[in-house]
Amino acid sequence: MKRLFILTVFGAVLATGCEPETTVPVTIYTTSGEIDVAIDSVAAPITSANFLRYVRQGLYDGGSFFRVVRMDNQPTDSIRIEVIQGGANRDLEDRFFNPIELERTTDTGLMHFDGTISMARGGPNTATDSFFFTIGDQHALDFGGMRNPDGQGFAAFGRVTAGMDVVRVIQSGEVNAQILVNPVRIDSVRVN
Repeated sequence: MKRLFILTVFGAVLATGCEPETTVPVTIYTTSGEIDVAIDSVAAPITSANFLRYVRQGLYDGGSFFRVVRMDNQPTDSIRIEVIQGGANRDLEDRFFNPIELERTTDTGLMHFDGTISMARGGPNTATDSFFFTIGDQHALDFGGMRNPDGQGFAAFGRVTAGMDVVRVIQSGEVNAQILVNPVRIDSVRVN
């Protein structure tokens, strides 16, 4: 009887078009505008949980978008990408968390399309607070892509739902190499 009840409820949910919530809506408030993001806590649970604990602890408040990578500022890179990179408030670094395990795109199914949010890293299992947004499809950042020589790719964990115009404004800022001359302040990041 219990099994029949569960199947009936599941069938009713499907019939109404309701699906279990798989994303967490987050807004990044910056001095250049707002960026709305859907964090995929089901496909990328480790990376999402890490990002959201930085959000809930207020560690991105006062952080910044500090790095911009575009076609005109990668003269020695054989594999070129377009991203903007941000991070938590460096004054709060003593409260940052330990690095997390790399969730590869082959495991999550989340690829680096236009507007993807992903974790920055050096080697595998080194990501902490720093994240980036892709501008255009950037498959060199997926598993097997060779932007990082280890071929492991980066951990995509969500996508922009509104505010790609803000991402592009940040990307167009004046740079010294790939560092923004005037970093764009992150006023706050909040779960909606």
